[in-house]
Amino acid sequence: MTGKITYDAVVKATIDTIKEAETLLPDDVIKALETAKKNESSDVARSQIEAILKNIEIAGNNSIPLCQDTGILIFYVDIGRDLHIDFDLKGAILEATRIATQQVPLRPNAVDPLTRNNSSDNTGEGLPDIKYDFVEGEQLKITVAPKGAGSENMSVLKMMNPTELKSIDNFIVETVLNAGGRPCPPVIVGVGIGGSFDKAARLAKSSLLRTVDDMNDEEKAVLSRINSLGIGPMGLGGDTTALAVYLNTSHCHTASLPVAINIQCWANRHASVTLGGDE
Repeated sequence: MTGKITYDAVVKATIDTIKEAETLLPDDVIKALETAKKNESSDVARSQIEAILKNIEIAGNNSIPLCQDTGILIFYVDIGRDLHIDFDLKGAILEATRIATQQVPLRPNAVDPLTRNNSSDNTGEGLPDIKYDFVEGEQLKITVAPKGAGSENMSVLKMMNPTELKSIDNFIVETVLNAGGRPCPPVIVGVGIGGSFDKAARLAKSSLLRTVDDMNDEEKAVLSRINSLGIGPMGLGGDTTALAVYLNTSHCHTASLPVAINIQCWANRHASVTLGGDE
């Protein structure tokens, strides 16, 4: 999109991106599921992956959400340093969320943590969760990553002692083992190591935006250990408990070793749109 970025343009683009994230799965995740189906030695596991792939096909063909839990919306907003925004960017994203709730449609998932009163439009105090970053250029990039509760509830954070460095891999594997079939495996495991109490969690969640083929040898080794657990698709046994493991790191205090694990179900939903510049 060229020319001046407007409030209305952001609202429309964000609605379209929310719909894309909710109804279409990224190609790298689909390919990973297809590979898992091909490699599965268990007939039951293979049938579960076939059902998942059929689910993805139906959702895409009919432009309907991949899952009944359309999640809460997590936004990552990259703002070009040379870009001038003269409108309420947060307000535009909030409006898009309200409209998308009706149009996509999304299940109203945002509730007050204490009263449990539902806002009915997926907005409320602190939601949607919008994370801003400044980058080079004059473009605005908006990424939305819906996050359902089934997998989110299995996520953990531990303030480890620096002497426990060699125990991190065990902690990751034990977390997936304890989660079992509840997060709808095969899962994607995002891990944040370092930073602070809250930054470790942000590192873990943002790692889920990486692609399945973006794993290094250490991550592949942890993935192999997880898949040896035999939990399998939907917890019914099999060779594929996880599709990927991502380790994101940050420098931390000399006396700290925060480790956060954010588990994602097979529906690793996210989509992006770029406005401004030459796009």
